[in-house]
Amino acid sequence: MSGVHSFATSYDEARDKFLAAARIADAWTHRYDNPTKGPKGEALSTDLAWLGPQDASKVVVTISSTHGVEGYCGSGFQVDWLASTGAAGLPDGTAALFVHAINPYGFAWTRRVTEEGNDLNRNYVDHSKPYPVNKGYLEIADDLVPEDFSEQGKAAADARLAAYRKKVGDIEFFRAVSGGQYSHPDGMFFGGGGPAWSNRTLHAIVEQYLKDRSDVAVIDFHTGLGPYGYGEPITHFDIDTPASRRVRAFWGESVTESKRGQTASQARDGLGHYGLNRVLQEPKTRLTMCTLEYGTFDRESGQRAFRADHWLHKYGDPWGKEAGAVRAAMRRQFYPETDDWKEAVLFRGHQVVRQAIAGLQRGAL
Repeated sequence: MSGVHSFATSYDEARDKFLAAARIADAWTHRYDNPTKGPKGEALSTDLAWLGPQDASKVVVTISSTHGVEGYCGSGFQVDWLASTGAAGLPDGTAALFVHAINPYGFAWTRRVTEEGNDLNRNYVDHSKPYPVNKGYLEIADDLVPEDFSEQGKAAADARLAAYRKKVGDIEFFRAVSGGQYSHPDGMFFGGGGPAWSNRTLHAIVEQYLKDRSDVAVIDFHTGLGPYGYGEPITHFDIDTPASRRVRAFWGESVTESKRGQTASQARDGLGHYGLNRVLQEPKTRLTMCTLEYGTFDRESGQRAFRADHWLHKYGDPWGKEAGAVRAAMRRQFYPETDDWKEAVLFRGHQVVRQAIAGLQRGAL
């Protein structure tokens, strides 16, 4: 169970492979039960695998399925690492924590969102404060998810979106679409009206397993942006801070910094990065984190798939005749099931995790 065979064809299979690989690695495991069920009535959970000393001062963390359906990618890597590298890849005083399917609902249902309809990577805001306002989204919300999803209805909505894009330019357009919004609960990239179950679960994991460590490196696996098969390490730390310099020292010149405008991602609010950074603060804990974003297909096809998914769950029938094609498009966009793509995921994943472990050994800059 290694190489391309580490990848799964369903959430259930992914979980089974993860737990089997954890047993092979002699890892300690724990389960957080999600309150919802999968499309076949199956139980859903976030599972942990811990390898290495319980009192390790340094921990490398991988997270899969922040965006549900993207979990196939991170899960495949986690299974392969546990089965092929395991404890042999950990220096003294260093542990590995693998968080499998932090958004099990989205994974099982072939969606990016959580059971609450939240984009988890826009949900880590401070919910006690007023939510950010995405004025651009307010202008185009009804055209992004139009009630009339016939060919004629979509063409009319697309024409209005094209006019808006021409007016504001590509950067502002994609920021309006995907930067995150807190006004339309069944719309795209909704950050939520409170902490999602997955948000609360990740915070519980951090409190119990990471809060008192001296150095923590986190790699959050994502798919959907960038060149096919390439894994881009993205950081959201402020420019020229100790944390941003550590990211560069860990992962080198391939790192892109969102604060410098170097990445295609337009996410600005509610990122898991910010949620973890509020809990794991220097000088007590040095957090070094990147989003590892693997390219699949073009951005426009991704938007089409995502819009159709939201239409299906807002206006359509998730069990109806349209559902199969919608889920197939989502799955293809965020999980290309080809051996070359899977091999690229594994090569880059092992490289980035190996670099993170080496960086942890060097300590503070």
